[in-house]
Amino acid sequence: MIQELLILVFWLVLIIIAAEIFTNAIESLGAKLKFSEGVTGSIFAAVGTALPETMVPLVAIFGGSSAHVREEVGVGAILGAPFMLATLAMFLIGVSVWKFKGSRKKDFLAPERGGFRRDMEFFLFAFTLSFLVAFTPQEYRLIRVFVAILLIITYFYYVLETVKASAALVKDGHATEESKSLYLGVIFKDHMAIVVLQLVVALGLIIVGAKGFVHGVEALAEFIRIPVIALSLLIIPVATELPEKINSILWVRKGKDTMAVGNITGAMVFQGSLLPAIGIFLTPWTINVTVVASCTITIAAGIWLYFMAMRVKKLTPAFFILNGLLYLAFVYIALTAGRA
Repeated sequence: MIQELLILVFWLVLIIIAAEIFTNAIESLGAKLKFSEGVTGSIFAAVGTALPETMVPLVAIFGGSSAHVREEVGVGAILGAPFMLATLAMFLIGVSVWKFKGSRKKDFLAPERGGFRRDMEFFLFAFTLSFLVAFTPQEYRLIRVFVAILLIITYFYYVLETVKASAALVKDGHATEESKSLYLGVIFKDHMAIVVLQLVVALGLIIVGAKGFVHGVEALAEFIRIPVIALSLLIIPVATELPEKINSILWVRKGKDTMAVGNITGAMVFQGSLLPAIGIFLTPWTINVTVVASCTITIAAGIWLYFMAMRVKKLTPAFFILNGLLYLAFVYIALTAGRA
């Protein structure tokens, strides 16, 4: 047991180091391309760190040991990632604001509101549609395919809208700025090729660290005998998503709130649209009580975040407590339903 925990700590430290290298490269990339912090956080950082997790449901769907495992782990990993981001990850953002309020010189979160609202609008539309289509009969395959295609189109429209808003945001003072010089710039000349090289190296280290972390968590889950659906909805998303969202915590510490929030909400849009489209195409896309609870809580957390983006002028850490409570509520539901 102690050995397994020490291995998890090793992989977590590797991920933290890689996340620091990644955020440094992402900031340099966004600055060189003259993109806004919204584009850098919601698209570059969000998709970059979400790509490794995308492989988890695909591996489960194509390589699962049984149809039952393939469906539960595949669908659970797809729907569990947005759930974890909307609840636990956002709660940790609030905790980070409180923890670093001294170095930040402010005790509230101040992301660019237009991008925050846009991310939540697209996420709520795509994820709710993904959830509702699961209630359609299996023989209505044409409807399901149509919804899957609509989800893909929705994400690419989201990317276009985010990039379109970038120029105006840069003029308003939301351009991506480098908080530190490029790390590899100490050895090589700081130009685009070196930025991309550092980005690839950092992403590679994150993938290696995340895979090691996943294997360690799966071994621990097997040791304590957690049900498959609980593993796919709770353990896998936390193991694959949360370590890489350390990028957001690092940005909160530096006062780069737009990139910190965009890294999470952008990943929510990506994983609430493209991944469900894959699930609808490749699995029966059926649901059970645990999945319904997960999706309902995810949508509730998304509505709460949208309310904060629209109505709350000063986003203090207290507003993110509800996100943490929603996560704990589902943990209880998943574990009790698994034993029932």
